[in-house]
Amino acid sequence: MSESPRTDAPPAELSSLQASSPGRHSLIRVFSLLADFPISPRMGRARRLAGSRRFRIGLNAFFVSGALAAATLTVLHFVHSGWPLANADPLLVVAAGILFLFAYAFKAWGWQRLFTEGERPEALTLAAAGGAASVGGVALPGRFDEAIRIAVVRRGPGKKTAGLGAICLTLIIVGLLDSVALAPMASIAAAASHHRGVQAGFALVAAAGVAAAVLVLFLPKIAKTDFVSRWKVGRWLKDHTACPRSASQAWFLISISWALRGLAVFVLFNALSVGASFPLALAFLCASAASAALPIAPAGAATQAGAGAAILIIGGVPKADAFAFAVAAQGMVILVGAALVGAAGIWMLFTRFRPAARASAALPA
Repeated sequence: MSESPRTDAPPAELSSLQASSPGRHSLIRVFSLLADFPISPRMGRARRLAGSRRFRIGLNAFFVSGALAAATLTVLHFVHSGWPLANADPLLVVAAGILFLFAYAFKAWGWQRLFTEGERPEALTLAAAGGAASVGGVALPGRFDEAIRIAVVRRGPGKKTAGLGAICLTLIIVGLLDSVALAPMASIAAAASHHRGVQAGFALVAAAGVAAAVLVLFLPKIAKTDFVSRWKVGRWLKDHTACPRSASQAWFLISISWALRGLAVFVLFNALSVGASFPLALAFLCASAASAALPIAPAGAATQAGAGAAILIIGGVPKADAFAFAVAAQGMVILVGAALVGAAGIWMLFTRFRPAARASAALPA
């Protein structure tokens, strides 16, 4: 395995290295410039400030305030406009909620498989991270949900062995596996649609899923190549990338999660007496998921609901029913996610106070 060029060598040695390997001339120059320009004192103070306890408290207060404001506005909207599930079949609504709950669970189990065996967080923590991201999507712009997931995993109960880089890597692979799982659904939705523009959009989603599958399958081999392994980040990637077997298990579990979501949407169609078929339910799910891939959106939940409502309108559902259903479906997902966050919070308090209770009980009277 070839090593990266030295940057601490004398000028004469650097010149000989440059002469012996002309292809590395630019890299040596870049490394020399980086060595000559260390981090400035202002940048160091900014990093210390970002890691301080006051900054974390202020950031958490900002996120909580935004979530409370969004929840207040949502409640006021439903007070004036009415709750979309007011006239729905309660049994079917409960069934849809249970399906959404199991979808969160399978997504968490699939995400868990992407961590190395000694770094895997608890499944409840990962499910709560997904639920917190859906709740935060009410107020925060798109893609901010990933930051919420990272914060919950790092603060959740259980082992804290997974680092920030490992969590970010698993989130990237989870996003790719989401695209892989949506590819069959997008193909069915494209075949069932009669609009060329919609067919082209779903065909693009399916093609992106195939490309994501190839990338996930060959990522471990790419990380083991000599060109990648010569760099420190490449060696780290080789140690933290899930093997093909674990990635296949994660794909299977995440596919079950999306299938359960599609079934939940179809059950919710019947609960609200919206005359829609199962392919239209898959189209609604694919459109909502595809809109979540936007780099920045006004709000994650609102963007997904709007994209889903647009597909329903194109599919022939009346405009008022389409928007009501989109809001109801997104509300169900957020409600189940909030329940998971609450369950994880209770479990965190239980695990935190249980050792203290055992210690006090073990003390002699």
